[in-house]
Amino acid sequence: MYKSFAAAIALATAAIVPTIAYADEPAPDLKVTGSVTLASEYRLRGISQSDSDPAIQGGITVAHSSGLYVSTWASNLAGNGTFGGSNMEFDAIAGFTKGVGPVTFDLGGIYYIYPGTHGHDFFEIYGSVSGKVGPVNAKLGTYWAPPQTNIGVSNGSKGNNIWVYTDLALPIQGTPITLKGHAGYSDGDSLYTKGAAAFDPFDTEGSHGVFDYGVGVDLTWKALTLNVSYIGTDLDRSYADLNFGAGSHTGHKITKGDIVATLTAAF
Repeated sequence: MYKSFAAAIALATAAIVPTIAYADEPAPDLKVTGSVTLASEYRLRGISQSDSDPAIQGGITVAHSSGLYVSTWASNLAGNGTFGGSNMEFDAIAGFTKGVGPVTFDLGGIYYIYPGTHGHDFFEIYGSVSGKVGPVNAKLGTYWAPPQTNIGVSNGSKGNNIWVYTDLALPIQGTPITLKGHAGYSDGDSLYTKGAAAFDPFDTEGSHGVFDYGVGVDLTWKALTLNVSYIGTDLDRSYADLNFGAGSHTGHKITKGDIVATLTAAF
């Protein structure tokens, strides 16, 4: 995974080139952060992208003091999540974040790349606002995929999709525990929300909105975070099996609620 390779380079560079900090030295304009994650499976918006199998993931972010940042992130794929090729998802991200009073705004774009494939890469624009609501850290955001052929329901057609979500986190004071909750909803004119019904001339329902959810807990120790969550969607068995059963597991298996564990090392 070239995320881990990039992380190793960053750590090696830090070890080879010593730095001296002074009390009056200004903060650097650029900051590099990253993470490597081992996951029991990769779920995106409630649906397994690794066919319920484990995933290795990693990302690096370079942020400027102005609020501008660029990031990369990658994960292995399997089953419904893959389009062939190297069975990998690689994300290229650029955005801007700014704190205004008690809230933080974040706006950017993300390009999903599936190396070794043709006609599957696509683009989304995202935005969010986050802040504290009492003791709870709250975020409200959206991802919008503008019309593009790569997510259309048939050759030559353009599909679009919108996902709105909220994330809540409640740190338990004096402990390494954070309780977490998530809810999201997707709709639009893409294969994700119309599925195989888009090819049915007798279909009268149009798009099939997808509700996804998650409840879990973080346990943090130094740079390590263990998360255990129950994640799933509201897709019924017949619709899920028809549209998301491309792997060794049924569509119902990879979309229904299940326990997912991740261990993340941040640097």
